[in-house]
Amino acid sequence: MGIPQSPRTAQVIDLDAMRHRLRAKRRLVRLAPELDGLEMLYHLSSDTKTLYGMPLLAWGLREDGEVVGLVPWMEALTPCHDLDDCEQGCFAGYRDPETDEMFHSAPEHKVFELEHAAAYFDYEETSEPTLLQQIPDTLGTHALCLNDDEGPWQLKQVFGWRLYSNGSVESLLVDSTLVDSYPVLASDDCLYPGHSRHPVVYFFQRAIANRIRQEDPATLEALACMVATDD
Repeated sequence: MGIPQSPRTAQVIDLDAMRHRLRAKRRLVRLAPELDGLEMLYHLSSDTKTLYGMPLLAWGLREDGEVVGLVPWMEALTPCHDLDDCEQGCFAGYRDPETDEMFHSAPEHKVFELEHAAAYFDYEETSEPTLLQQIPDTLGTHALCLNDDEGPWQLKQVFGWRLYSNGSVESLLVDSTLVDSYPVLASDDCLYPGHSRHPVVYFFQRAIANRIRQEDPATLEALACMVATDD
């Protein structure tokens, strides 16, 4: 006896298109600076019981409605929930240092802020990435810029961050040779997106940047190992 055939017609699933739609739902559509000192907590595989704190730069609203904390991490402004590296760090939650409260989801006031702002600034889609938003860097973040294997490192302070319509976020750096007046403002021509000039950009907190400036031997050795491993 034969097996009866289903009346349904076979459907071809385009996996690439499906992956693209899933990525699009997770792209950032709006940013809100974190101005109250909330932190990200993370741990290392070598000691999962010890938690380390890092100030949040901002909160981001994804197209699917999820709100995530954002920190300058390695080579990008990274959603905290994406940190899952045993050696570099694994996300463990958020913390309010004033009350010592720990939580795992974005606070309601940031969710409301982002949702209302996204509804108000409802941009039309374009074929090419366009600038949606720019926020200042409030943490003293620095970028270590590498142009090629033989060239010297350049340590630059991050002026701000730009969100584009494709969900990408770029650091905003200053070209000191083009500065006409101080303080530098967001509309000045001396500002440029980091990856538009530098193939590799690593982000560091202010304390680490100061150690690099002071040529601390241990910090420089760890930095050289990190760059060599990434290559």
